[in-house]
Amino acid sequence: MLNSEKSDRFQTQHLEFLRKLKLEGRVYAHGQFVDGAGELVIYQADSYKQVESCVKRDPYVVEQARDYEIHEWEMVIENQ
Repeated sequence: MLNSEKSDRFQTQHLEFLRKLKLEGRVYAHGQFVDGAGELVIYQADSYKQVESCVKRDPYVVEQARDYEIHEWEMVIENQ
């Protein structure tokens, strides 16, 4: 679900929330999809529950501006 009106209204709070989490080392990166379909946030956490706790406090989620899906991801960095 993407509610454009609510997304616009709560964008500043959402970005501030992500900025704080990034400063705490809980967000690795984030950004919008080029096609406008939403956003990807890469969290750094020890467990699924830690990420879910963060996501559920995001103003976009609290205010029902956006839905979310959580997928665990194993990052691979190739040695050169």
